[in-house]
Amino acid sequence: MSNWLKEFNSLFKRFVLAANVLPALFGFLLASRYYGIAFQDYWLEFVLLMLGSVLLIAGALTLNNWLEADVDKLMERTQKRPTVTGTLSLRTVLIIGIILSSAGQLVLLLINLEVALYGFIGWYTYVVIYTIWTKRRVTWNTHVGSVSGAVTPLMGWAVIDSAIHPIPLSLFVIMFLWQMPHTYAIAIRKFDDYKRAGLKMLPVVKGYQVTIRRNAVYIALLLLVPFLVQGFSLSFYVLITLLNTVWLLIALYGFKADPLIKWANILFGSSLGYLMTVFILYLLFVPV
Repeated sequence: MSNWLKEFNSLFKRFVLAANVLPALFGFLLASRYYGIAFQDYWLEFVLLMLGSVLLIAGALTLNNWLEADVDKLMERTQKRPTVTGTLSLRTVLIIGIILSSAGQLVLLLINLEVALYGFIGWYTYVVIYTIWTKRRVTWNTHVGSVSGAVTPLMGWAVIDSAIHPIPLSLFVIMFLWQMPHTYAIAIRKFDDYKRAGLKMLPVVKGYQVTIRRNAVYIALLLLVPFLVQGFSLSFYVLITLLNTVWLLIALYGFKADPLIKWANILFGSSLGYLMTVFILYLLFVPV
């Protein structure tokens, strides 16, 4: 049993799965506070959101493993995945991915059509446009992959009301921009793996300096996003501006960092802290 759990943990990329489900949770909590909704009024929808999100994202990650089995065997960090070791056949992995994806989409559809639509957009951009069409061909594959992650807070908000609203849309933009430096930091840390596998990640194709400049641009753009949303207190705008400024300074340090890998580790770690802090600030200061 422990061996099976280990294999499925690798197949579903546990930390990636959790990192994609959490924004959906935050989206739901944020909408609940904004509209003054009691949890007991939406407890069933909440359960369906969590279950559907886990199933759909696990299905997408499983299909990603199935599609990338050939390159995973070339990268050190992925050589223990069951699609590489052969402990699960590729046919089995494909069936698991299809079943999980279909079940997750169906569960989200039980909530409402808008939630299911955002779930499908995330799944399709990750599995088809990112994994199949762009990851091996163009450096802007990261932008495509960022869309799939950025729709998750929209899913959570749409459980209660339409996500065509400035607050969840601002979170979409923040998560889209955030994922570029976050992913580029990973690509720098795992540069040799990506180069060996022939994946078109920006540091591999364009080099470190271009990547560092792009990081700075995307984080600088994050400074503008909160001001697109009105109604928050002055404290919110001050704190989130300070947060963005600190992260921008970390990004700019990359121009003189030596060794670069140490800076990439700091950028990666700070990206996780940054996103969590953004969600906490939104929850604390959302107009109610």
